[in-house]
Amino acid sequence: MFPKLFQLGSFSVPSYGFLVAIAFLTALWLVSKFAKERGLDSEKVVNLGVYCALVGMLGAKVLMIALDSEFRKHPEEIFSLATLQSAGIFFGGFIAAMLFAVVYIRKQGLPVGATCDIFAPGLAIGHGIGRLGCLAAGCCWGRPTHLPWGVTFTSKDATTGVPLGIPLHPTQIYEALAEGLIFLVLVTMLKRKHKDGAVIGMYLVLYGLARFGVEFLRMHDSSNPLGGPFTLEQWIALALAIFGALLVLRKAKSTLPAPSAI
Repeated sequence: MFPKLFQLGSFSVPSYGFLVAIAFLTALWLVSKFAKERGLDSEKVVNLGVYCALVGMLGAKVLMIALDSEFRKHPEEIFSLATLQSAGIFFGGFIAAMLFAVVYIRKQGLPVGATCDIFAPGLAIGHGIGRLGCLAAGCCWGRPTHLPWGVTFTSKDATTGVPLGIPLHPTQIYEALAEGLIFLVLVTMLKRKHKDGAVIGMYLVLYGLARFGVEFLRMHDSSNPLGGPFTLEQWIALALAIFGALLVLRKAKSTLPAPSAI
């Protein structure tokens, strides 16, 4: 764990915040690059990326507050500095940003499928870098493990509640590696001929399945209003994977030649 990048007196720069900033700038640079290559309005696309980041941060916190029973017991904590600094729940931010993106894209006259496609690789690599920030901060930790690559957190600066001195599954690294592989797949798809919307669909499939698997090794006490054998995050991951699969299949079907008349 390395929660602080550096500290000067009472001022410190959190490693998590620094890596999230790097993730955002990397994703935004990729989006701008792909937009120019495909003849899309890069200014509108970059603006969309900034707006989605802001909406995503809000959505992540809203879902976190909605699911955490502690906020219902102590509602004043909603407006605390700790809540403001918390990253929230990724899926809350992702879904909110996606809904906003569709509305913004249509309003700006951009092609929905093609615009979403150029965001997909940036989402993957940005999220992967962000998960390294989770590792540095000591959040989103895994279950105890005896495997040789288990990670043991020891920093007394930890404020996330991560267990100290116990080897844990490095679920942050698992997810970061998965996102790196997904990024390579998506970039390859984007460079090849494809139907608009197929790339973002593949992202939803691959990330949904990866997150579903990683959740089995995650340790968290978030509420599960849907019940059943899976966590809420797993249900959302499955729903996104299914939606992505339908999107990919629909695009693939539209490329098939029409049957000839007899």
